[in-house]
Amino acid sequence: MAEQSAPEQATDEERRRRRRERRISACRSAQRILARPGFALTLQERLAVLDTAPELYDLDAPADLYGDGIVGALEEKVAGLLGTEAAAFFPTGTMAQQVALRCWAGRTGNPAVALHPLAHPEVHERHALGQVSGLRPVHVTSEPRPPAAAEVRALEEPFGTLMLELPLRDAGFLLPSWEELTEVVEAAREREAVVHFDGARLWESTVHFGRPLGEIAGLADSVYVSFYKSLGGYGGAALAGPGSLVEEAKVWRHRYGGTVFQQFPTVLSALAGLERELPRLPEYVRHARVVAAALRDGFAAAGLPWARVHPGVPHTHEFQVWLPYDADVVTEAAVRTAEETGTVLFPYGWDRRGPDIAVTEVQVRADGLAWTADDVRSAVADLAVRLAEEAARAGG
Repeated sequence: MAEQSAPEQATDEERRRRRRERRISACRSAQRILARPGFALTLQERLAVLDTAPELYDLDAPADLYGDGIVGALEEKVAGLLGTEAAAFFPTGTMAQQVALRCWAGRTGNPAVALHPLAHPEVHERHALGQVSGLRPVHVTSEPRPPAAAEVRALEEPFGTLMLELPLRDAGFLLPSWEELTEVVEAAREREAVVHFDGARLWESTVHFGRPLGEIAGLADSVYVSFYKSLGGYGGAALAGPGSLVEEAKVWRHRYGGTVFQQFPTVLSALAGLERELPRLPEYVRHARVVAAALRDGFAAAGLPWARVHPGVPHTHEFQVWLPYDADVVTEAAVRTAEETGTVLFPYGWDRRGPDIAVTEVQVRADGLAWTADDVRSAVADLAVRLAEEAARAGG
């Protein structure tokens, strides 16, 4: 039986691979797209990020060596933006957070990290907290939303650090209210725990909270931020917090292999993102709410039996869309729509979340600002036609 199913599985995987290639090609050639993903750009287009490099940093200065020079300049800039004593540049956010949580565990004497089961370390890091850093995750809640203060207070075992992902991506890029966030932090303090923010997307959270970055970051003992998820950099991250913690983190950064010989291209791209994209993020967030409302209207007008935009009013410039079809059906319909109309409504892939339930992430960036609500509704209508066709074909 296994011998018969193997070729069929291989064929299925090949079909998905080809469909992904078609999706990326459609994104590259799209006349209209809500956000052009970095994976869909050519090397030449990615290098264009550095066109304004001479305006960002003195290019006649010596190149960085193992974290000095321009790397230090970026660290100083991030610390200033977040209102912390210091910051350390890391090649990846995964490394930055592991180091931060490891340092806090040593200082508190408790290796338990309280966090959400949908948080990045639990979903996307192959159990690295335990396997690499010797830390023990403790889940605050199983609800698909940010943890509440009562849940932190009711946690049955002690923990040294509370890690909060802001926003909680895999729950739909959700943020608590400002009042809820301050209460959760206070609850952790009552438990004599430190608070670390996974702020990979903290940059775009200011609109929802109605507070500046420094005030948001100031609630936590440490915070990590990403330079590519929202700012369009080539990669990289920063850990910000007290000077003594950052100095200790730099020691562990070296031990983890993160003190790289030269990082100036990535650092320049991060400086470019802070200069160009950071000021525009509030505009992206506000327009994402226009797009989300138009998507709901479009789905209703198309007569889809069930569709969901989550959250209804996006907390950031990213949100989820759920549709009542198999993921392969929606993916093929979305790719066909992009190829045949030149309009890409959903550039990211669709994941299966149950029988005939598919979910994708939507992001609104500079390209999306040109879309009117009517443009969104029209694109949904085009997709709905092809959804019906693909669903009929899949049903035989």
